[in-house]
Amino acid sequence: MIQFERLSYRYPGNQEPVLRDLSFQIEEGEFLLVMGPSGAGKSTLLRSLNGLVPHFYGGTISGRVRVADRDPVAIGPKGMADTVGLVFQDPEAQFVVDKVEDEVAFAMENLGLDPVVMRKRVEEVLDQLGIAHLRHRSVNQLSGGERQRVAIAAALTLQPRVLVLDEPTSQLDPQAAEEVLDALVKLNQDLGLTIVLSEHRLERVVQYVDRILYLPGNGQPPILDEPRTVLGQIDLVPPLVRLAKALDWHPLPLTIKEGRQFVRSVRGCETLLSGSPLPGLARSGLAVIQVHELGFSYNGRPALQNVCLKVRQGEFVALMGRNGSGKTTLLKQMVGLLKPDRGLVRLLDPDSRRSLDTRQATVDEIIRFVGYVPQNPNMLLFNDTVRQELDFTRRAHGLPPGRYEPLLRSLGLTAYLDHYPRDLSVGERQRVALASILAAEPCILLLDEPTRGLDYHQKRALADFLQGQKAGGHTIIMATHDVELVAECADRVVLLADGQVVVDGPARQVMSESLVFASQINKLFRRRELLTVDDVLRSPPVVEGACNGS
Repeated sequence: MIQFERLSYRYPGNQEPVLRDLSFQIEEGEFLLVMGPSGAGKSTLLRSLNGLVPHFYGGTISGRVRVADRDPVAIGPKGMADTVGLVFQDPEAQFVVDKVEDEVAFAMENLGLDPVVMRKRVEEVLDQLGIAHLRHRSVNQLSGGERQRVAIAAALTLQPRVLVLDEPTSQLDPQAAEEVLDALVKLNQDLGLTIVLSEHRLERVVQYVDRILYLPGNGQPPILDEPRTVLGQIDLVPPLVRLAKALDWHPLPLTIKEGRQFVRSVRGCETLLSGSPLPGLARSGLAVIQVHELGFSYNGRPALQNVCLKVRQGEFVALMGRNGSGKTTLLKQMVGLLKPDRGLVRLLDPDSRRSLDTRQATVDEIIRFVGYVPQNPNMLLFNDTVRQELDFTRRAHGLPPGRYEPLLRSLGLTAYLDHYPRDLSVGERQRVALASILAAEPCILLLDEPTRGLDYHQKRALADFLQGQKAGGHTIIMATHDVELVAECADRVVLLADGQVVVDGPARQVMSESLVFASQINKLFRRRELLTVDDVLRSPPVVEGACNGS
C-alpha cells in the first residue's frame, strides 16, 4: 500500500536531512503509529505521503515514495487528495471557510460531488466525531479540541484510502481523545481504512495500533515492529510501560487491564491497591488572583458562568475539563485579553503589592508581572531568531538583554538560539514561546496546553522547570488535558464544566476520584498516594522488593 525506498529529505537552508535513507512498507488496512522525539521528522514523513513534502516546503528529496501505486512527489497534493487525507498538527492551518458545516463540505465541493452525496457524508462524519452540535458555529469560536475534530471530519468526507493524522489528540480532553480514537479504530476495522498516525501521548493510542514506526532522529535508523517489541527497546514510553520495565514485568502491559492483572498476580503488590484519604490542601499566603462571580459570553453563548476562584502566591493550579469548558477563556480573562461581562478579576503584583482590576487595567499593565503562553505558539513568534524573540520581550518590559543559556538549557533549546522560530517543530516552537515569556521573569505564569508537541523527556524537563519556578515563589496556572503532567506538577486542580467550577481541591484527591482525569498509574492502583511512576517506586512494598517477585 505504502512503500518508502531509501527516502531522504532536507528542508531549505538546513545542512542535515531530517529524513535519512528510510526504507519500509505499510500494508493496506494497517493502523501504524509513528513516534519519536520532538524534531525527529515525524511530521515531515507524514507530509511526504500526500506530496506536501517537497511541493509546498521545497528542499531536497531523494529516494522513492509510493502510496496506492501513486507517486506523491510526481503528482503533488492535488493529485493525492482523493487517496490521502491529512490532518495537520495545527488544525487552524487547514481551515478555509468560517462555518463548521461549510468547512466539512469544502473539499467535496472542490471535487464537484453530488449534493445528496455531500449531505450524507457530512451527516455521517459529524455524528462519528460527536460534533453535530457545532455545525452552525464559527470555527474561530471553537476550542482547540473542537477545531481538531472538525479538521478530522473534513478529511474523512473524501473517504480517502489512507488517513494521516499528526498528533490528533494533542488538544483533546481524555474523553474526547478516546472518542476520536474509537472512531479511528472503527474506520480501520470496519472499512479497512489505512491509518498512519503520529502521537506523543502514547498512553492513549499504543493499545490500538498494529505496529509502531520509531524515528530516533539524528540520522539513526528507524525501528518498525509490533508495539511491545518497539517499546521494549526504547525509553520514550508511557508511564505504565515505564513502570513495567522498572519492575521487570513481562510481557509489557499496554492497557490498565493488563497491568492490573499482573499486579494482582505478584506477591506483595496487593498492599498498593488500597489507601487512606489524604489530608486537604492547606491554603495560605498572599492571594495574587481573585475571580469573583465572573461571567462571559461569546455572541450570547455563555462561556463562563459565576466563576469564583482564588489563587495564592506560589501555588501550582491546573485548570482541567472537557473541550469547550472555559479553560482558555478563563486564562484570557486573567491576562486582560477578554473583559468580564459580569463579576471581576483582580490581580496583585506580589513585588510591588499593586492591585489591578482587569476591567480597567490595560494588557500592557498586566503583563508587567503576568506571563501568558497561548495554545498556538505562532501568536508569540515574529522575529528572525530565537535570540531576537527573547531580546524583544525584555526590551518591551524595559529590561536589558540577558543571559539566556540557563533558560534555554532548561527547555532544551540551546542549539536553536540563532534559528528562525517558525522553521522549528511544533514542540520546539511551544518551548520557544514559553522561553520568550519567561525571559521577562513574570511573577505569575499562565500556560495554555504547554505540552502540545512535546515528547515524554521534554515533558519531564518542563515539569522539573516549572517545579523550580514554583519553588522560587512563582505562581503557575496551567490549562491542560495532560493528566500525566498534572500528576507530576500540580498541587491543586480546578475542574471546569460548561463554564462553571465544579471541583476545586488537592490534585491527588481530585484526580484519584475522577474516572476521566486520572493518571495511568492512579488507574492502575486506585490509590490517592500513587499518581506517578516515582510514587510507586518510592512505596515501601516496591522498595523492599515485594513487587519484583523477591
